[in-house]
Amino acid sequence: MTPTKTSSHLKTMLSLAAATSALALTALPMEAEAATRMRCSHQLPPSHHISKVIERWAAEVKTLSDGNLDVQVFGADSLIKANDNILAVAKGDIECAFSLNFQWGKTLPLMNVTVGPYTMSSIDAWRKWPTSEAAAFLEERLLKKGVRNVVWMFQTNTSVFTSKGKPLLTPADFRGQKMRGIGPAFDRGLKAMGATPVAIPGSEVYQALATGVIDSAITDVAAAWSRKYYEVQDHMTVVPVLAAYLHGYVNPRWYDTLTDKDKAALKKAGEDAAGWALEASQEAAASAPAELESKGVKVHIATAEENAAFKAAMAPAFAEGFADETGADGRKLLELVQKLQ
Repeated sequence: MTPTKTSSHLKTMLSLAAATSALALTALPMEAEAATRMRCSHQLPPSHHISKVIERWAAEVKTLSDGNLDVQVFGADSLIKANDNILAVAKGDIECAFSLNFQWGKTLPLMNVTVGPYTMSSIDAWRKWPTSEAAAFLEERLLKKGVRNVVWMFQTNTSVFTSKGKPLLTPADFRGQKMRGIGPAFDRGLKAMGATPVAIPGSEVYQALATGVIDSAITDVAAAWSRKYYEVQDHMTVVPVLAAYLHGYVNPRWYDTLTDKDKAALKKAGEDAAGWALEASQEAAASAPAELESKGVKVHIATAEENAAFKAAMAPAFAEGFADETGADGRKLLELVQKLQ
């Protein structure tokens, strides 16, 4: 059957429409690839100075990766509990987390090297830390435990012994105190002074103090403010007894799937954030004592003689425990730390 003039015209119009649609589609920008999700868990409350540094770090990672790394931060134990973060990242349940060094406990006791009583309280040493041999040594050991370190965040070299009713000014004052501990090796020093250390996550210490489960605690001076310890403790003794840091780490298998650009973004953001954390921590440590006093806390800055007495009581017990837990690796790490002093 011979096509009519109308049917031929219709075919021509349809062909033109199809061609036009195809041309229009090729002119449209390609749909952007989905960003790589990066869920990061940590325990700190929003008001904590390091919590704010983590938020800044996350924004920097996203910027440097041109939005390809979608960093989602979950603070205050809102995604994973503090003591479960390490395993969650190692297993790949989440991509990223932050932990305090002493939360590694017996899994990697080397991480506790800086909590040795009066071992590393120098700010100059902490400025060198992120790119030091000591940090690289720990990064290698962390990888063997199933996580890849991406950022070091110095938190404090200024702690407080908190108490209620009377201050803790001498080793003898610790006798009979049920006290929040921070890890096996450090807690040996508390035991040496007569205290009974109790293992409690940071997010639960306030309630434990309020209800009398424990009598006293040791914490970062800025954390005593941000966690509102002043509501349940009325005496605080400021001591440079330990240095603590938070560190950010990711699942190695997830990391290996990233582009070189995204890996570079994590590296640069980590280097920058290490500096931000140091600045923020110094500012927080400087302002916290006065802020605590404004809430009625009797704040005492330990004297040189008082610090010497604490060191004499605590250091030998810590050294014995650290040596038992870490062996040859511990001796090597202590040598590397001494290079920073």
